[in-house]
Amino acid sequence: MIYDIVSFEVNSMPKNKLQKLKLLYLRDYLRQNTDEEHPASMTELIDFLHSKGIQAERKSIYADFLSLYEYGMEVLYRRKTPSGYYAAERDFELSEIKFLIDAVLSSRFLTPEQSSSLIKKLAALSGEHRSPLLRRQIVLAGRIKSLSESAFRNIDILHEAIERNLQITFRYFDWGVDLKKHFRKVNYFASPYALLWDDENYYLVAHSERHGLTHYRVDKMEEIFLTELPRTVTEETKNFDPSSYSKEVFGMFRGKSKRIKLRFENSLAGVVIDRFGRDILLAPDGDEHFTFSVKISVSPNFLGWLAGFGGRASIVHPEKAVEEYRQFCQAVLDSIDKG
Repeated sequence: MIYDIVSFEVNSMPKNKLQKLKLLYLRDYLRQNTDEEHPASMTELIDFLHSKGIQAERKSIYADFLSLYEYGMEVLYRRKTPSGYYAAERDFELSEIKFLIDAVLSSRFLTPEQSSSLIKKLAALSGEHRSPLLRRQIVLAGRIKSLSESAFRNIDILHEAIERNLQITFRYFDWGVDLKKHFRKVNYFASPYALLWDDENYYLVAHSERHGLTHYRVDKMEEIFLTELPRTVTEETKNFDPSSYSKEVFGMFRGKSKRIKLRFENSLAGVVIDRFGRDILLAPDGDEHFTFSVKISVSPNFLGWLAGFGGRASIVHPEKAVEEYRQFCQAVLDSIDKG
């Protein structure tokens, strides 16, 4: 039984059994404890293996280095002081790990405890010497978190539902002014199709009988269960493309998508590219402006974003969208007057 094998104490294994672990111990030690600035001497490697009850000598370790190279792990020798051997490559560069840590830090979906746990695991990938440096640069205070303790479990359930092609049932809530969860009266049934990340939040894109293809904030979903019912398949779900959906549904506020033409000042070109991507066509409109067309949901989120640029941005076409924007701005002015 595999459980019996796993339960054995390593130090109680016969020596010939321990020798079979030699390459694994050597690999882990080099990955965790060495880099170009912190190589390990041959004596250090031999002493480490001896501490594990494994016999080793210089010649056999050279042979191990060759085996590791054939496996795909390159071990190099540093000649200048401090000299020694080190793992030349890692699964992630330090800059890549920093990027992943920043993504964890910016996620409101994770609790501070979940963020700390993930960050420790990510930092460990950089090795013993760089890991403390990464952890010292991390500040969790002041981050707004969703306080969802069941986040990972919910994501696992949703992934399983998508993989097994099953519908789910769940409860959905909104936050009240009393800072408490207010659950909606009915249980939801939906056919999950994708998990999307947008503006620091996780969303489930799913088909519901009432709304068609729509989405839900995962951190507002609770009591998620798989059903035995297969997912609903429609023409809309057959043509579903996560990337296109994310672009069209601005700020994940669902509405009917339409193609609109916008006019911006030249100084806002970077903002437009950040929001809509580099594949968008920007057409000069005089010396100080440009126009472009985009298919998007003209939702309050989008109109609020546009209004934030004041007179430097506007909707050109179609007239219906222009009127929606005009009414939106007027409603804001009216609310100020009512003060």
